[in-house]
Amino acid sequence: MDFSVTETQDMLRDSVSRLLRERFTFDDRKKAIAAGDHGALWRAYAELGLFGVEISEAHGGIGGGFADLAIVLEAMGRGLTIDPYMPTVLLGAALVQRAGSEAQQARLLPAVAEGGLKIALAHSEATARYETARIAASARPVGGGYVLDGVKALALGGDVADVFIVAARTSGDVADSDGITLFLVDANAPGVRARGYALMDDRSAADVTLESVRVDADAVLGAVGQGLSLLDWALDRGAAGACCEAVGAMAALNEITTEYLKTRNQFGRPIGKFQVLQHRLADMVMAEQQARSMAYLAIDAAQNEDAAARAQAVSAAKAQIGLAARVVGRGAIQLHGGIGMTMEYVAGHYFRRLTTLEKMFGDIDHHLTRYAGE
Repeated sequence: MDFSVTETQDMLRDSVSRLLRERFTFDDRKKAIAAGDHGALWRAYAELGLFGVEISEAHGGIGGGFADLAIVLEAMGRGLTIDPYMPTVLLGAALVQRAGSEAQQARLLPAVAEGGLKIALAHSEATARYETARIAASARPVGGGYVLDGVKALALGGDVADVFIVAARTSGDVADSDGITLFLVDANAPGVRARGYALMDDRSAADVTLESVRVDADAVLGAVGQGLSLLDWALDRGAAGACCEAVGAMAALNEITTEYLKTRNQFGRPIGKFQVLQHRLADMVMAEQQARSMAYLAIDAAQNEDAAARAQAVSAAKAQIGLAARVVGRGAIQLHGGIGMTMEYVAGHYFRRLTTLEKMFGDIDHHLTRYAGE
């Protein structure tokens, strides 16, 4: 595996980092959260071409790969962004590009690339936990189309989505591997209701209710009854993307903690002079570097077409990075003391981001179990 950064990737990292540093400071972030504005930088992203990183040039994108997207996600983890970039680009647009018909791609991908369309994946249900195949939402064939009924939980970015990719069962029983179909559903269609709420890290999600929602046959994404493999592919990408974000957040939090130890005085000298605190910070930096190495594994695995190999590698990375995030997050809070948990100081926000990312797309226990093949 070659992990050297190309000149183009280096320019991409610099552009995203500069944008977030100049236009999404911690004060800007607090104002956006207070105003409920999760799209403050959306147009700026479009101007930089960030929505089209993986979208083909034929549909208005850059035509890059997951390694390019990983650079953007790491920068966003460092910048503590709160917009629905991940669900729209990492999950939604990627699924359309992979499984969509020519008509679906032509309709949706250029709109995503120019920043005019937000997509959310609505697959999870309240009783499923991390069991991807446990889907009770139904899709009944009616008059050449389908009628969808069911309730989806925790659709990332679902409160502002224009289009949902809904996983529903066209055949079989709950938890069957076969019989799951993906549908493109307009968020404003009759019978669709999204109840939005804030996550622990100030990003948003929604529970989506579908009551007798009618869709045409051309709303099917991919093959009827064969949606599980697409979901597994997308969620592995999501887990790998969460790993990249976590590495960015850990790097920023370690820098903040290092600076705090240099400037906070106790007993007449900076607390960073105390050896026990130096040792704790050294553990945090080592955890960050281990996480970065595992993120490279996740980036490579996300592009693997061998589903079993991809799943095992992504799970190994997600579990290890989750453990590293605990070391960095908890260490930073303890080294900062009480100020670390206040809403007016940035360290606590990074801690909450890392905690959320550890649970997103499967927690440590889930991925250890999956890695072991149980």
